[in-house]
Amino acid sequence: MKVRNTIATPKEVQLSLVSSLFDNSSTLLKGMVVHILAYAVVFHKTGDPIYLLVSLAFMIVFASRILLFRRFARADKSTLTVADIRRWEIRYVIGAASTAAVLGIGCGYSIFVYEDTFVELASVAVAMASMVSVVGRNYGSRLAVNLQTFACCAPIIVGAFLANDPYKAVLSAMLIPFMLTTEAMAKSLREFLHENVVASRDMKTIADRFDTALNNMTHGLIMLDTENRIQVINRKACELLHLGERNRLKGYDLDVALRYGVRHTVVGGSLPGMIQRQLTQLMDGSLSRAVMTFSDDLVLEFSASRRPEGGVVLIFEDVTARASAERKILHMVRYDSLTGLPQRNHFAELVAERVSEQEDIAAAALLLLDVDGFRHVNDTKGYTAGDRLLVAIGQRLQQLAHGEVVGHLVGDQFIVFGTNRDGLDSLIERLRRIHADLCGAYELDGMSFRVSFSAGCMAVDPAVASMEEWQIKLDLALFESKSRGGGRLTFFAEEMDARYVERQRLQDDLRDAIENGALSVAYQPMFLPDGSRIACCEALARWIHPTKGSIPPNIFIPLAEDMGIAAHVTHLIVDTACHAAAAWPENVAVSVNLSVQDLRTDTILQVVRDALSRSGLSASRLHLEITETSLIEELATARSILEALRAMGITIAIDDFGTGFSSLSYLDSLPADVVKIDRSFVRNITGDSRRLKLLEGIVNLSRQLDLKIVIEGVESKEQLALINQHRCADLIQGYVYSTPQSAEDISNLLERTRKKGRGGRAYVA
Repeated sequence: MKVRNTIATPKEVQLSLVSSLFDNSSTLLKGMVVHILAYAVVFHKTGDPIYLLVSLAFMIVFASRILLFRRFARADKSTLTVADIRRWEIRYVIGAASTAAVLGIGCGYSIFVYEDTFVELASVAVAMASMVSVVGRNYGSRLAVNLQTFACCAPIIVGAFLANDPYKAVLSAMLIPFMLTTEAMAKSLREFLHENVVASRDMKTIADRFDTALNNMTHGLIMLDTENRIQVINRKACELLHLGERNRLKGYDLDVALRYGVRHTVVGGSLPGMIQRQLTQLMDGSLSRAVMTFSDDLVLEFSASRRPEGGVVLIFEDVTARASAERKILHMVRYDSLTGLPQRNHFAELVAERVSEQEDIAAAALLLLDVDGFRHVNDTKGYTAGDRLLVAIGQRLQQLAHGEVVGHLVGDQFIVFGTNRDGLDSLIERLRRIHADLCGAYELDGMSFRVSFSAGCMAVDPAVASMEEWQIKLDLALFESKSRGGGRLTFFAEEMDARYVERQRLQDDLRDAIENGALSVAYQPMFLPDGSRIACCEALARWIHPTKGSIPPNIFIPLAEDMGIAAHVTHLIVDTACHAAAAWPENVAVSVNLSVQDLRTDTILQVVRDALSRSGLSASRLHLEITETSLIEELATARSILEALRAMGITIAIDDFGTGFSSLSYLDSLPADVVKIDRSFVRNITGDSRRLKLLEGIVNLSRQLDLKIVIEGVESKEQLALINQHRCADLIQGYVYSTPQSAEDISNLLERTRKKGRGGRAYVA
């Protein structure tokens, strides 16, 4: 590398070179002492006053150079310009060249004047010793080296030539290659210094940039050696781990730094076991990434990279916000947002944990609870009240089942997993008490709710944790409780499983029967109260199973509703009934029951239109019956569908009137034409005057609303006579007149009635 001239050299390099000139003040002092003493001895031997002048010149030059060195030492190097540095170099060169010139003059004088060997040897030795050290002291300035060697050697060469001694002249000429060699050596040193200064400057720049980048990282970084001692740590790492000043941590063992390094560290006197294990695994390479929870407010994610020369680099970031969000999401997945209780999947996980933690479980059981009539709460009090009731139930259940695993499955279903070390009997008794105490009054915002629960219960084997299988059996036990009227607790029995299998088979058979048109229709007539004429016939679905025989409607209709295919049954009955009624006299109508599924969508509108169109039956001769329970789910939707049907000319009847929750309110809010009073109001009217008065009250209210009245379930002549006496009915439907008949039998019955000639006013709904 060729060194540029001093002016072109970068300032920091030039300053470094010039500073090297002023670093040899101690050698300057030693050299001056030697010079003065040497010429003092020569003066003593020769008595020549010239040598005193040489010694005096050394003293003057030495004093001025010492002052120059001190001034440079006190100068503020950071404020020096390139020109200032150049001036300091020139001042140094002048002083150094002056010293060399005095040496050269003294030596040249000795060679020229004296033939004394000691005088010559002393002068030459002092001069050459100084010249040999020129490179070591002055390599930083090419001008200083060249001027000193020239100022010293030139007088010597001149003195040798003036002495008229050819040998001295030849020997002095050898100083020329010495001068050239000295200059070359100094140049090499300057180049070496230049390269190192530039490299040092570049390294410092890179180090500063690295340090800036390192300490402005959003991630923490710790570089460890093979002994897990800290070599590099950035500011972010110290902030995240609360380790204080980073410069004091270099060389500390990471474990020691975390535990004892500074006050306010994020971990205690001993690292928590999980964090300690994770750090160990990261540092030994068995783990490349880990999430560590230091506290609720600090969660860090670490990644580790092995270094080729040994040791590891740990990079970590604050993921507290992300971890918090993940915890919230996980909580939302695991726990019901309304009650705060575990949902189905997490409940199963908690049950598995409980079983694994308690090895001495003697008995275990599950209790499934379902709120009776909860849908009615939503419909009458509103969904907000229903939600509050569920929250209150969940809170009471947690208090009653303290220590057990409690969950909220779906809707209004709750579940409890209980364990016992004393045996199954005491556990069952505890679950019975929970069920009994959970029932009762709930006071919420001034509203009182009387709540009962249908419950299914079963003992389980903790060693065989099969939540899915348990759930099926619990559902069967719960279904049994509901089928018995609700409000009770039923234990699972194996015969329930058999009934469930049988029910599944029956469902498959029912689906096949509907698809293959295997259902038939029977018709029960509705007579005028005096029995003189049939005004309408109710179409009733019938199913003759190929192996089981006749399946009652109260079995297969609810089954179809559970399967979601009740609407298919309705469509079949509507179409069949319309075709059958088209063959009857014009004054005879047909009535068909709608299911709850028919009132959820407006599909039934097109079904009715198509059936009327295909059969040619007048819309006024079609009656559609709805039950109050079918209206509870979607009252607004049901009302709009019924209004559309009524606009088509179809008669709307409320079936089983009086058995629902809000019968009177429906009379005013629904587009109804007929009420069919349930058989339960007729059963005891001959022996209970209060029942008769209740029946009369319903009839009077209905007539005030211009509704026609059909009384169902009239089975005896006594009941019929009493109803006619009090004029309670417009139509009578019951075994007192006729059982359900086939379409052909109805046609024959109509013909027989006509032939008997019993006249009567035609019934118009």
